Amino acid sequence: MATVVEAAAKEEDPVASPIIEGGGEDDDEHDSKERVLQKYFLQEWQLVKSLLDGIVSHGRVPDSSSVHRIRSIMDKYQEQGQLIEPYLESIVSPLMFIIRSRTIELGASDEILAIIKPICIIIYSLVTVCGYKAVIKFFPHQVSDLELAVSLLEKCHDTNSVTSLRHESTGEMEAKCVILLWLSILVLVPFDIASVDSSIASNNELGELEPAPLVSRVLAFCKDYLSSAGPMRTISGLLLSRLLTRPDMPKAFIRFIDWTHEVLSSSKDDVMGHFQLLGVVEALAALFKAGSRNLLLDIVASVWNDISSLGKSGTAARSPLLRKFLVKLSQRIGLTCLPYRLPSWRYMSRTRSLGENVSSASQKLDQPDADCATSGVNSQCMQDDDVDVPEIVEEIIEVLLSGLRDTDTVVRWSAAKGIGRITFRLTSVLAEEVLSSVLELFSPGEGDGSWHGGCLALAELARRGLLLPNSLPKVVPVVVKVPIVLDLMYVMLAAYVCWAFGRAYYHADMRNILDQLAPHLLTVASYDREGETQQFSGYYLLFQFLLIYWKVNCRRASAAAFQENVGRQGSYPHGIDIVNTADYFSLSSRVNSYLHVAVCIAQYEGYLHPFAEELLNSKICHWDKSLREIAAEALSALVKYDPEYFASYILEKLIPCTLSSDLCMRHGATLAAAELVLSLYQCHYSLPDDKQRKVAGIVPAIEKARLYRGKGGEIMRAAVSRFIECISLSHLLVPKKIIRSLFDTLSENLRHPNSQIQNAAVKALKHFTVAYFGDGGPSDATTTYLDQLSNPNVAVRRGSALAIGVLPYQFLATKWKDVIMKLCGACAIEDNPEDRDVEARVNALKGLVSVCETLTQEREQAPALAEEDLRSLYLLIKKEVMMSLFNALDDYSVDNRGDVGSWVREAAMDGLERCTYILCKRESLSSSVRPCGFEHSPNLSNDELVENEGTLLFDTNLATTLVAGIVKQAVEKMDKLREAAATVLQRVLYNREIFVPFIPHREKLEEIIPNKKGLKWGVPTFSYPRFVQLLQASYYSRSLVSGLVISIGGLQDSLRKASTSALLEYLQGEDNESLNRNKSREYTLSCDVLWVLEQYRKCDRVITPTLKTIEILFSKRILLNMEAHTSTFCNGLLDSLAIELKGSKDFTKLYSGIAILGFIASVSEPANSRAFSHLLIFLGHRYPKIRKASAEQIYLVLLQGGDLVSEDKMEKALEIISETCWEGDLETAKQQRLQLFEIAGLEMAINLKTKTALSKNEGRKRPTSTDENASYSSLVESSGF
Repeated sequence: MATVVEAAAKEEDPVASPIIEGGGEDDDEHDSKERVLQKYFLQEWQLVKSLLDGIVSHGRVPDSSSVHRIRSIMDKYQEQGQLIEPYLESIVSPLMFIIRSRTIELGASDEILAIIKPICIIIYSLVTVCGYKAVIKFFPHQVSDLELAVSLLEKCHDTNSVTSLRHESTGEMEAKCVILLWLSILVLVPFDIASVDSSIASNNELGELEPAPLVSRVLAFCKDYLSSAGPMRTISGLLLSRLLTRPDMPKAFIRFIDWTHEVLSSSKDDVMGHFQLLGVVEALAALFKAGSRNLLLDIVASVWNDISSLGKSGTAARSPLLRKFLVKLSQRIGLTCLPYRLPSWRYMSRTRSLGENVSSASQKLDQPDADCATSGVNSQCMQDDDVDVPEIVEEIIEVLLSGLRDTDTVVRWSAAKGIGRITFRLTSVLAEEVLSSVLELFSPGEGDGSWHGGCLALAELARRGLLLPNSLPKVVPVVVKVPIVLDLMYVMLAAYVCWAFGRAYYHADMRNILDQLAPHLLTVASYDREGETQQFSGYYLLFQFLLIYWKVNCRRASAAAFQENVGRQGSYPHGIDIVNTADYFSLSSRVNSYLHVAVCIAQYEGYLHPFAEELLNSKICHWDKSLREIAAEALSALVKYDPEYFASYILEKLIPCTLSSDLCMRHGATLAAAELVLSLYQCHYSLPDDKQRKVAGIVPAIEKARLYRGKGGEIMRAAVSRFIECISLSHLLVPKKIIRSLFDTLSENLRHPNSQIQNAAVKALKHFTVAYFGDGGPSDATTTYLDQLSNPNVAVRRGSALAIGVLPYQFLATKWKDVIMKLCGACAIEDNPEDRDVEARVNALKGLVSVCETLTQEREQAPALAEEDLRSLYLLIKKEVMMSLFNALDDYSVDNRGDVGSWVREAAMDGLERCTYILCKRESLSSSVRPCGFEHSPNLSNDELVENEGTLLFDTNLATTLVAGIVKQAVEKMDKLREAAATVLQRVLYNREIFVPFIPHREKLEEIIPNKKGLKWGVPTFSYPRFVQLLQASYYSRSLVSGLVISIGGLQDSLRKASTSALLEYLQGEDNESLNRNKSREYTLSCDVLWVLEQYRKCDRVITPTLKTIEILFSKRILLNMEAHTSTFCNGLLDSLAIELKGSKDFTKLYSGIAILGFIASVSEPANSRAFSHLLIFLGHRYPKIRKASAEQIYLVLLQGGDLVSEDKMEKALEIISETCWEGDLETAKQQRLQLFEIAGLEMAINLKTKTALSKNEGRKRPTSTDENASYSSLVESSGF
């Protein structure tokens, strides 16, 4: 079968046959052209070809889906249309053959439109990707096709379009466009069209040079399409330009010009009139491009007068597209007025041959005096022949110069190209005047648009060789100033101009300006931020803006310009090294550009000082805060190349700027000064004493000037904290008075409500206390922070907890017990709801663990505690600290931000791991103690932590509770916490330095959690199937179930499916490997579920998803077939339901409970009567929906049979259930319920004792309401609907 397919492929597609024959080779150099095209270009060619073969074989599109598939494939190549061009002939020719042959066969009928529309959609998609010029080359162009195409266009023109939306297109628009393009080829036939028109034979009144009827029909269609808003307008202009410029169309041409004069002179201001104006101007521009000069000179005056008036009108002012077309038409008119000439004065660019280019360059270096041979600009070449320039050309140049000032980029771009084209036909004197006019656009009084348009014009002049080397000294200073004063778009234009210079000129002519360009471009490439840059003097900075501009597009554009100059101009110092460093990808990251690329380039001579000046004068005072921070780091990264320069010059300039009135300047200067001092210290450079005193006085000066107040006070506080951190790391000499002042500053910042300021202050305090309080700090510091842990201000509590955590050993040694106990108390949830703050508890946990590490680690270096006190310290960590961390794992606080308790639990898991290492390291149990097993997991209490195996700091109870608590987090609903929990367990199990002993079932845990990196624990389908295996271990099963039910009974659908699937797969597995061989998996799970219901009684966070989990398991007939244990489980479950559902207003909980009662009532055990009785009670519930749900469950139970109701009363019971409106009146529902109790033979008085009392109380409080909706009021109020 494969052989037949290959043979057919070879016959039908000669392009595909080499692929099949050489399928196993990858040598592109020796492959055929067709194979290489197939391999790297249109990768979907086989699919496209199969679809095309189906269309060709049927002679039409058999399935509309094939059209959409081909179009979707082509759309992927929108920006790389050249990849499809090798296949255009194979695609377009057969499709156009179908259109031509079926039109000949069927004529202009409705059926032909149904055939060609889908085909035209495919062809037009190719036009949008590859352009019309590449596609129409493969259109048929027989003379006889002209009438055929016109009749087909007439049929399409008379058909109204159903819709203009592309994704709903039925092909009308595409068909018109394709036929118009087809006609644009056919009208070029080298015969008189009158000889082709068959209708002329019956028309004897046709005058000489009168257009044939066929032409008149085409003109009528095109005039109509010129008013269209779609692509037919542009294609109609193309068709008109080719048709009317034929030698046999003089009258038709004149009539069309007269018609355009009427349209341009009309005062229509409606939408259709506007589109008609656009179409007419665009068509005229196409005419002036395609027509001969002799034909067009006669109409220049009239057309110029019309468009001059139109350009000054309000219509043009409101339409950028109309202004673009007017500028394009103006330049075409100017080119018509000027005869084509190759100016002898233009700059002779390099040759296309690389060999000739290199040889000419070498000759030029050997003969530097041969200026005319290399540049063509000697005195003789400058003598131009006199050229008669009409006055209208001056007006056109003025229009183009005005277009360079336009507010829209498309207009400026068109005007720039017009300036280049017209200047090409002028004399050198006039060209110099044009250049002077362009340079005037860069005057300070001009707007941004003028600078942008001027850059475009300069690039066009340079690209065409019209910007002579002797003009470069005037041009380069202007280009250098562009990125200094303008933003993103204009910086990119400056890079474009530099790119054009590099391509246009020889190295000898560029030699004098290369030194001005290179540093400027590199600075932009390193530090560009796509925005504002402040002015620099001189030209030495053109390339530096590249690396330090703040937007990736600017950095990449400037790097491309530098690469072009290096490659074409050569002799850039270290040019190749810089190009390799500042490549396309390395500049994509702003941080990488600032901290790596720029630093690497700064090592080369000539770049360091410009880079530093740019950062100092422009970037550290930038409006973007993040950019100022990166700029400060970048400035410090340059210190290693010249520490003396930065210490004596840069730092000296920064110190006064820290008190600047400009917020951005003083913030950036403070950060930069801090980073510089630290970097100088790391470079082993010692600042003079007077300079150190100046630096130490920066913070007091800022506080004296009260710069913390008002706007920007917060970011200045963070900057000051970073400054103190840097001088502390640098061990700067600071007077004692200032030391106390800085300590007070940090204490004040710790009280700030902004977490970023607090974190910055904590980092600074950690190093500040070590550097300046080595012998012990202020006597009241620790006491103050401890007292602030109970401060009503939550911000004070947060900062104090963090501060205590970073205090050195000397601050904690004398009050370690008070510190630990205070922090343990701060970790607990506050009794007063108004005082509760989750961030304060998180910080207390972090501070508590850090204090424990500080007290235990410092013991090895500087013993200060007696052995008895040290033992008490470790016992306190075991009893109090570990217990506080275990309690923190149960923090499930919720506020408007969601499960904020997860922050506490995450911090608790990290703290448990670190404290476990502290205790295990103290005991040094890694070699002598191994875990031992127990049948039952003991309950951990505060007293038993020491009493059980009291000689050990880390015992079995502690290890069991540790793993069980973390395992619970590993199966709950938050991906982040599951991943964190699994990672903590992995580190505990496989820690190489400290062995953690007494972990029950360690082998099973290591099997579930392998010692591998990159495991996706946050993915539910990966983690749950592993962790449910721990249900076999009694040590962890209860904790695991208490976490697993949260996921199974939760609201997240994907999580529920993954966790449920994992549990069901586990329950269906064999028990051969069970760690409890004498107990089935269902039995163990049922016991754990009952434990969860008892442990979390009345805790809806756990009970509601647990009931939902039980409902899901019951629906799978799990936990209902455990033989004798089923009755025990059901009775225990009914006891819990009686407590949980009583008085509940939670609909989810009630629905799940009722469903569970229905399942239990279906079990043929003694528990079914009790469950059925509960269901009957719910028939009198105050919520109608609950009554209805209960009735449905009772009906299903009765249908299943059983002994709940005798057979002779079953029909009566089913009748009551089905005919009673349970969502109606409550009293009626209660009467029907009484009958059901009598039918079931149940004692109503016992079961309804509580309900009856409640009903009486309610009856005394308010009258019974007959309104169905009235009973919902309390539910709506409590549920928040």
